[in-house]
Amino acid sequence: MTELLTSAQMRAIEQAAFDGGSATGIELMERAGQGVVEAILSAYPDVEQGHRHALILCGPGNNGGDGFVIARLLQERGWGVECFLYGEAIRLPPDARANHDRWAAVGPVVAFNDWRFGLRYGVRMTGDVAPTVLIDALFGTGLTRPLDEPLDRALRELDAAFPKGTALRVAVDAPSGLCMDSGRPLAPGPQEELPLRYDLTVSFHRRKLGHLLAEGPDACGSVKVADIGLDQAALRASRPELRETLAAAVTEAAPRAYELRKGGEDNPGGHKYDYGHALVLSGGPGRTGAARLAARGAIRVGAGLVTVAAPGSAMAECAAHLTAIMLTRCNGASDLGAVLEDERLNALCLGPGLGVGSATRDMVITALGSRRRCVLDADALTSFAGSAPTLFAHLHSRVVLTPHAGEFARLFPDIWRKLAETPTGGPAFSKVDATQEAAARAGCIVLFKGRDTVIAEPGGRTVVCAAAYDRATPWLATAGAGDVLSGMITGLLARDIWPVTAAEIATWLHVEAARTFGPGLIATDIPDLLPGVFRAIGV
Repeated sequence: MTELLTSAQMRAIEQAAFDGGSATGIELMERAGQGVVEAILSAYPDVEQGHRHALILCGPGNNGGDGFVIARLLQERGWGVECFLYGEAIRLPPDARANHDRWAAVGPVVAFNDWRFGLRYGVRMTGDVAPTVLIDALFGTGLTRPLDEPLDRALRELDAAFPKGTALRVAVDAPSGLCMDSGRPLAPGPQEELPLRYDLTVSFHRRKLGHLLAEGPDACGSVKVADIGLDQAALRASRPELRETLAAAVTEAAPRAYELRKGGEDNPGGHKYDYGHALVLSGGPGRTGAARLAARGAIRVGAGLVTVAAPGSAMAECAAHLTAIMLTRCNGASDLGAVLEDERLNALCLGPGLGVGSATRDMVITALGSRRRCVLDADALTSFAGSAPTLFAHLHSRVVLTPHAGEFARLFPDIWRKLAETPTGGPAFSKVDATQEAAARAGCIVLFKGRDTVIAEPGGRTVVCAAAYDRATPWLATAGAGDVLSGMITGLLARDIWPVTAAEIATWLHVEAARTFGPGLIATDIPDLLPGVFRAIGV
């Protein structure tokens, strides 16, 4: 289980190390600088060949101190290095000031704005000695306000002077201007884009939420984590206040092979009903495809039996496409009540292609009244736009809502408005905050879909499953992919996996299946890719 930390949690870990005597600020700064240098050389070994020149932007806090360490270590490797300080040396924190002075004894420290005024770089912009690496050590994870307008403008001019691709761009801990609790730019005035985007961001100890949420992946380029010698497990065990601080830490989604084996190889004599029986409701003629996609996701992920419940007018259409999946008639809420008299049906999926309106609302309420594990998606959510409290009154802890942004906005308009507002300070309201608030209000698990999918359980776990960096899968933005995901969650619920865990595993598998296929993916491919994914993770 990998934790994603907020800025406050990271500060608490560092403070616990200082208080316990296991590290000093100057030691952590040295390790951080070394970690950045090692990350650059590991990710881009060719940068050591030929001309080597680093332009390092140092900020007014401890992140700037990291920059001075980096400068010294690169110079010791034979690099040409120039440091530009934003702010005054006399105002630097003690550890940063110590490293400033150590660097100043061997190399120049230039006022930040002087890069623009031709003292040195007016020639280099068109000459042969442009920087090989541009390192941003201006601000770390603790930035809580927009960049000052002159600094923002200067960074945009720097972006134009050295366009991305002409020099390797590296951010120390965080791209300047990015809130690391939300992944959202803290933009001055009407400007909403970050002034610089990077090739590499080096985080310390753990990744932060902002590395994975919202615009974080686009701004960071790629992320490497540098070990700076913080033993989090030991600190957590020895510091009660830190245990409490980290109790709410968000985790990254990860497969759990032992959960996926439940009722499988651990129960070799099991019957199909030991794997559960999932029911997927379908819309009418011409609208059955989404339910059939969900049903295929449910059976491929391991449900023992899957039944599609369709209106009588759509039975022939469904029968023409279904083989391993069973079929039953369901013309509305009263029929659904009769179908649910079969107690072996233990997981339900409503929404994909079901239609928007009162008939769907009635079926949702009937399904929820059975108290079974249930996934509500698509039309099952949209049907309650404007009447969300009616839905919330019937929800329970074994329900998973799977809204995309539009559906989320219809169910939780006030929460959505907070997420849509341009942040003017930080920590900015994040997708994690929004999902946690929605889960608390609904009283069930909320899976807020997107490239940065967030899953939250009321008062419990929160998980991020980001299709970013080496797990980026833009081809998942295809019709029906969300229907398959709903079915996969339902299939895992049928296998008696706890809802928040089922949602986490299904989301991870969904992305992994898309990665296996690559560009050209369509929704019907996803279920058939799952057996290969299972083999790859040892299920």
